[in-house]
Amino acid sequence: MFYTIVGTQWGDEGKGKIVDWLSSKADLVARFQGGNNAGHTIKVDKNVYKLNLLPSGIIRNKKCLIGNGVVLDPWALIREISNLREQKILIDKNNLFIAENVCLILPIHKLIDEVNEESRGDDLIGTTKKGIGPAYEDKIGRRAIRLCDLNDLKNLKLKIKNLYNFHKPRLDQFKKITDYEKTFTDLVKISEQISIFSSPVWKIINDAGKQNKFILFEGAQGSLLDIDFGTYPYVTSSNTSSGQIFSGTGFGIKENHNILGITKAYTTRVGSGPFATELNDEIGNHFVDKGQEFGTVTKRRRRCGWFDSVLVKQSIAINGITNIVLTKLDVLDDLKEIKVCIGYDDGNKKYNYLPFDEKLQKNLFPIYETLPGWQSSTYGLTSWNDLPKNAQNYISFLEKTIEKGISIISTGPDRIHTIDRNNLLSNS
Repeated sequence: MFYTIVGTQWGDEGKGKIVDWLSSKADLVARFQGGNNAGHTIKVDKNVYKLNLLPSGIIRNKKCLIGNGVVLDPWALIREISNLREQKILIDKNNLFIAENVCLILPIHKLIDEVNEESRGDDLIGTTKKGIGPAYEDKIGRRAIRLCDLNDLKNLKLKIKNLYNFHKPRLDQFKKITDYEKTFTDLVKISEQISIFSSPVWKIINDAGKQNKFILFEGAQGSLLDIDFGTYPYVTSSNTSSGQIFSGTGFGIKENHNILGITKAYTTRVGSGPFATELNDEIGNHFVDKGQEFGTVTKRRRRCGWFDSVLVKQSIAINGITNIVLTKLDVLDDLKEIKVCIGYDDGNKKYNYLPFDEKLQKNLFPIYETLPGWQSSTYGLTSWNDLPKNAQNYISFLEKTIEKGISIISTGPDRIHTIDRNNLLSNS
């Protein structure tokens, strides 16, 4: 049994809770893309765990894999492991496996990130400046340092020197100082702490698949930040859609696969880029305050707006989503009226999809359908029949517009705050 968890919007959909639920049942939990530029918050009883690189299953001592589709900051990984160990989470070579061909984020990548953003002037991408994009660029440029390179120190030093020399002319223009020898020395100092986890992840995961083990795949950012299908160029530097699990882990089995699309009951995004349903008013502020819409990693205030069914429907198609999980329904509880975007209009033409043209995306106006709110609490409800009638109608309307059933409704942060309409979680 194989499950993939993807966000259908711009991230921050509340994937952590569902990932934690399924990971408690899983044999393997695998991360297939991204870096430490996104985070999952896991709440178990009274304990709260913050994860940036490690798969969520590590909280429950599951076998966790970091695939080759990830770019890995080794220093960030060591800090994260240390923090979790302080919270009494066991992490060792028996439950954490990192692809030996995973590419590393080095200090120079963060400098390049800063320079790239600085050179854009006012037209910022909104990067976290953690070196993710530049690390992927070096991977594609065949200059990257991989985890397996730590086994040959002579070759490692040469590769780091060549990498730094390649970027030096541009960094010199911005008076950024680089020191490849320091990077080499610092990396050697910590090499044993990360090399202990180096593994043939592709083999481990395929062997488990042949035995029909329960494998859970989790990504980082939402589908609308996909490098190909997102709101380019205001996207992340990797493929965030479900197809990435195959190239991002080496997993080759495509049958018996469930893809859960995590979807917030409204829409949020962090950073720059088009956002047709964004609200810069009291309702937008209400979403921020009640939904606690601040980034797990960046702590930045998230931009908030009405539910965009066009975007979610597009994500469903691209990811091959089989079931939708609706989160943060309770944030809408106090509203008298609720709007849902059902299409776009640029003044000349109407669209039932998001075109990729950057200029056009910025000039699209939402076409709304207005529904009555329910103005009563849904927080913590566990039964469909207990939901207010207008809340049921809202969910049914979303199902109609996105053309996909909503199997699970999250009504709060705890596991028990869940309406599992089709016993999807219970039967997993």
